[in-house]
Amino acid sequence: MKEILQKLIPYPVAWGAALPGVLPLRDDGWIIEDEAFAKQMAERDRLVHEFPELVSASVGASDSAKLEVLEQVLIILRNRAGYDVSEEHVTRPDGVSVQLSGDPLVVAARLVQEDLCLHEKRGDQHVLTAAVICFPASWTLAEKIGKPLMDIHVGVDAYDADLGKRVQRLFDGIQVDKPLWRYNILRYQNPELFQPRGVGDRRDEEEGGSYIRSEHQALVRMAESGAVLFAIHTYVVKV
Repeated sequence: MKEILQKLIPYPVAWGAALPGVLPLRDDGWIIEDEAFAKQMAERDRLVHEFPELVSASVGASDSAKLEVLEQVLIILRNRAGYDVSEEHVTRPDGVSVQLSGDPLVVAARLVQEDLCLHEKRGDQHVLTAAVICFPASWTLAEKIGKPLMDIHVGVDAYDADLGKRVQRLFDGIQVDKPLWRYNILRYQNPELFQPRGVGDRRDEEEGGSYIRSEHQALVRMAESGAVLFAIHTYVVKV
């Protein structure tokens, strides 16, 4: 097992406590760097290069929306210590240089610790049109890509039709420059960051684990395309 751990989760989590609903976030707060940056980014690079078909996908995504995500990332990183942003490449705080060519969403996902899910409005629903998911917590991108929010959450017991309508209203109401966030909390025996599972796969190994895994989940509205970016920052700590 590969341990890439943070020392702590920077918000209060407690078993049995009610998880927060969505909370406001500063406009650049959806991009987070922590002490696991270098190791997580090395693992992201490895997965993107060795298993591109498993960690990235695009079905009907607009090029303009993906490019807008990258542009927003670059705007934020130009003001972050440790980044050197030029017209052709970005040097990250770990010293790795990333060329600004290729799929914009994949490039963006190699610049930040967050996994990136792009949702675009199709009819009355938001659809997952593109994503780069290097650190899935018991789900598989191939089963979710191209699907609306309701279908994405098949297998999640609490995600019924009523909750689905509320989440869709939330996506509709997100405002530009006013991102929102929430978190989840999971228990794992295996600290690996890349843990894809199909909807029907067993999850018994999560019970009584020695690691706490929490996702800081941010929702960000793109100004030009109107797309909603779901950005996931993963923390793993020992119990």
